Amino acid sequence: MPDKPSPFARILLICAALVTGSCGLQGSSVQKGDGDWIRTGRTDDEQRFSPLTQIDASNADRLGLVWYDDLNLSRGEEATPLVVDGVLYVSTAWSMVKAYDAATGKPLWAFDPEVPRRQLVKACCDAVNRGVAVWNGRVFVGTLDGRLIALNGRTGKPVWSVQTTDERVPYTITGAPRVIKGKVIIGNGGAELGVRGYVGAYDVNTGRRIWRFYTVPGEPGKPDGEVSDPQMAAAAKTWSGDAWWRQKAGGGTAWDAFAYDPELDLLYIGTGNGSPWSRAARSEGRGDNLFLSSIVAVRPDTGKYVWHYQLVPGDEWDYTATQHMILADLKIGGEVRKVLMQAPKNGFFYVLDRATGKLISAEKYVPANWAEKIDLSTGRPVENPEARYSERGKPFYATPSSLGGHNWPPMAYNPGTGLVYIPAQELSVLFVGDPAFRKSPIGYNTATRLGTRDPSLTPPIQAAKGYLLAWDPVRQREAWRAPRDTFGNGGVLTTAGDLVVQGTGTGFLKVMRASDGKELWSQWLQAGVLAAPMTYSVRGKQYLAVLAGCGGVYGSACRMVDKDGRRPNLDRLLVFALDGKVQLPAAPAAQPMVLDPPPVTGSPAAAARGRDKYARYCAVCHGYDAVSLGNQPDLRYSPTLGSDAWFTILLEGGLSDSGMASFADVLDRGAAEDIRQYLIRIAHDRKAKPESTTTKSSEHSS
Repeated sequence: MPDKPSPFARILLICAALVTGSCGLQGSSVQKGDGDWIRTGRTDDEQRFSPLTQIDASNADRLGLVWYDDLNLSRGEEATPLVVDGVLYVSTAWSMVKAYDAATGKPLWAFDPEVPRRQLVKACCDAVNRGVAVWNGRVFVGTLDGRLIALNGRTGKPVWSVQTTDERVPYTITGAPRVIKGKVIIGNGGAELGVRGYVGAYDVNTGRRIWRFYTVPGEPGKPDGEVSDPQMAAAAKTWSGDAWWRQKAGGGTAWDAFAYDPELDLLYIGTGNGSPWSRAARSEGRGDNLFLSSIVAVRPDTGKYVWHYQLVPGDEWDYTATQHMILADLKIGGEVRKVLMQAPKNGFFYVLDRATGKLISAEKYVPANWAEKIDLSTGRPVENPEARYSERGKPFYATPSSLGGHNWPPMAYNPGTGLVYIPAQELSVLFVGDPAFRKSPIGYNTATRLGTRDPSLTPPIQAAKGYLLAWDPVRQREAWRAPRDTFGNGGVLTTAGDLVVQGTGTGFLKVMRASDGKELWSQWLQAGVLAAPMTYSVRGKQYLAVLAGCGGVYGSACRMVDKDGRRPNLDRLLVFALDGKVQLPAAPAAQPMVLDPPPVTGSPAAAARGRDKYARYCAVCHGYDAVSLGNQPDLRYSPTLGSDAWFTILLEGGLSDSGMASFADVLDRGAAEDIRQYLIRIAHDRKAKPESTTTKSSEHSS
């Protein structure tokens, strides 16, 4: 572990952070100080480091709640609040935005973009939103149905709105916009369902699109008519056939990770997985498939390509590079290097030269069996030949799983300790190719058989687990770790007060000493915490804020089901300070869950057909093997299993106002009946032999 800085060095670090913070609103007419949190990552470098020191390792045990707000939602909450001039802005599930007096919690305004609830069928992972951007009195939010909206920061009234995606295609926006040089930068998601990724820049004043950068090629032999044309010609040579184009897919969606270096004037984009996952189904089993699973540097004024580094050539494990990126200056080999750091899904921690994209180092931060190492001379992984499941036609148990060694919850970097703090996890998943794959208009289109188990194969990791990992990026080794009760824990904040703050999937907010991981304070928030905390000050008082709410890709990690039944999902915004005295109301009692399925009337063959249909169309929300531990209903317990209401919901959209769309486009009454018979049969099996409530992993991602 790096030596702890001297008091003088610590002052220099704080001063440097103040300078960075004052430049955070690039292009804004105002300058902000260290008391505000003006970017989703606080500053353009996305370090999620605060120079505030009023709350520190000596007094963190005095933290207490000072105000909170019930959001009256039961979805995943993933946003980091922003604070500007004493006003706290935050987005919630369903892309809604709220503003509060940051000191008192007084609501100032609320905005609901009225996203049609049927849009949820186009979302891979809940109706989540990861935050807003602010600039010169305006608040910007991306919506689940693909709009980018500018709001008046004082009133919450819309100033302009632009549709950034084709509404006929299953695109979504869940990520936070960034404002760079008078442009709002936004990407999109949907690679699991079948889309072609791109990033767009929009004028902050009007919403006019300035440029668009595609992340995968379009129709072979034809130009795209956008700034990425020259790069797409080269990228197209790394794809084979035209299956990805005929499927109107390709993937590479940039749904979350961006960073900006104002000195180099480079915008960094993290891109996603292939669509479909299987390279055999996507690209005839050949090619690197640029720019999948890559970090791409472009000019923010024009979108012009500068360099790229591909982490996983020819990805087919959902090993995205959309995880949080951090920019920092590190002394490596006696030389100060301008670096970009990322701990992506694939299990390796990367340090790149952010001016050139050249790989400096890469080491495993969690167990990984898909590759032996990263070859520093070529920058390419030395793959395990057995990992290419789609081309070998044989299943492969991979670790990390498609959920990754680290997923979207942001990590943080503390210049004082020199450590990066990663919400790490260890899981395995069986990848099985689907040679009979045909794209469906609804549901996942991965060309893999999700949720498959093979009793003849042993997973490389037997039990899923999670921990906060303190990583030394210079020495590329672990400094310390703090075990967690489940995988799927929240993002991270670190401060100059020698603190690291993280929420857990089981609902605790924990404050630790940044230097060694000693736990200093913890409070149960009554709901799983996935979002990253942040800190700010108003009139000399420091506050700590976090959103609680279980869902998203980690709905099954929050353990909302235990021996007493299902606990409610209490979405809240919570704000703490020293000597806070506010108490949360008592948590509602868990609701008992009693299996009482109707009699089995269908044949084993019908149930087998239903199992396959369930895995493709239902499991992503309701749980693999029909076991839901998250905030979506466990269908084994559904009272509709014994009535025609089952068909009303599944085929007629009887619950579409709640987000459960009709599946009539892909299921007829016979297929719906098969799914019902599968659930009835498995409910009887579980009733005869109750399963443990131990958390199981899901195989879906962002």
